[in-house]
Amino acid sequence: MVLLASSRKIVAIVGAGPAGLIAAQELSRYNTVDIHIFEQKPSVARKFLIAGRGGLNLTHSEPITTFAEKYDENKGRFTQYLGRFAPKDMLKWAETLGIKTFKGSSGRIFPDGLKATPLLRAWLKALDQENVTFHLKHSWQGTKNDGTLIFQDSEVGQIEFNTDAILYAMGGSSYPHLGSNGKWVDPMQQNGVDITPLAPSNCGFKVSWSPHLLSKHEGSPIKNITLSFNDHCIAGDLVITKTGLEGGALYALSKQLRQSLQRTTSTVIELDLKPEASLDEIGNLLSAPRGKMSLSNFLRKKLRLSPAKLALLYEFTEKPDLQDVAKMSKMIKALPVPLTGINDITRAISSAGGVKFDNLDENLMLKNKPGQFVAGEMLDWEAPTGGYLLQGSFATGVIAADGITSFLKLSQS
Repeated sequence: MVLLASSRKIVAIVGAGPAGLIAAQELSRYNTVDIHIFEQKPSVARKFLIAGRGGLNLTHSEPITTFAEKYDENKGRFTQYLGRFAPKDMLKWAETLGIKTFKGSSGRIFPDGLKATPLLRAWLKALDQENVTFHLKHSWQGTKNDGTLIFQDSEVGQIEFNTDAILYAMGGSSYPHLGSNGKWVDPMQQNGVDITPLAPSNCGFKVSWSPHLLSKHEGSPIKNITLSFNDHCIAGDLVITKTGLEGGALYALSKQLRQSLQRTTSTVIELDLKPEASLDEIGNLLSAPRGKMSLSNFLRKKLRLSPAKLALLYEFTEKPDLQDVAKMSKMIKALPVPLTGINDITRAISSAGGVKFDNLDENLMLKNKPGQFVAGEMLDWEAPTGGYLLQGSFATGVIAADGITSFLKLSQS
């Protein structure tokens, strides 16, 4: 079956996540273009909805200069992207959909009610009013040399779609059951697109726990710690999992830790279990007479260490050192925890790798495929959680929409 284009300009967007949807909304301002969004799942923005279950973090309130630093080697590039679609533009966008936002104590910005569902519902209603057409259950199979898209429709079979411009926004490879499965990599490479292998980002890491620790503390939170690795130091929380550790403090250093584990079989992080107290203060507290108290009760009383923190301390401290005040104090302030691996990409919050920027011009158009653009997590960038992932996806979607507008010479007149 072949879908025939009309005399109007036709734009196909492959992938109905944030990057694809915001690009569609930007393009819908032009009355000379028809926009078709193709999504392989039965509904749109599934990962966006999942992200909102714990409180949808839209963006962050920090200045653009420090915001852009979160994109590491892509800082300069994202400084430009954020100049086009900044956090303030994200807030205006939400406001136009009738969604109010608020800033949390950490500087992160959330929609009122914290949920993604009301925002997505308002967003889809706005797109529907602009006559954006959705094609659900359409899995992208590839693109012919003449730009004809090939899809597998779960009901009709293979479909070819002729278009004037294409935006690929199929996501990375985390949470594949929600749609971002990375199956686009091989067809893209076959079309001459250079791609950095996809890898887990904002992910958990493996630790070889003892059976005793797991039996008592699997799922336990480790609140208020500071994690150090090389010259990086991150304050936050962690969670003990069956396979290792997860949590924001680790996510922020996932790139550095992933790269280290690619070079060696074990990478050691250090945890400060009592960041609010100095080494000398801890030594003084531990020097107090213990009396008949057990060591665990003594540490709970003097240092207020949680059971999970005590379990970590015992897990990685030699028994003789537990009786030495100086050595114990150092372990509490810098407990070495060896990471032995990275959790699978399917469990990661996001993925690194993707289409290299060298393939693209400043408008995110493929240099060897005029009229074909890429946005969102398909691109070779990564950022920590905290609003940076969504802001980056939105900003690249808007940049690509601008590029399509220029390529097609669209006009609002």
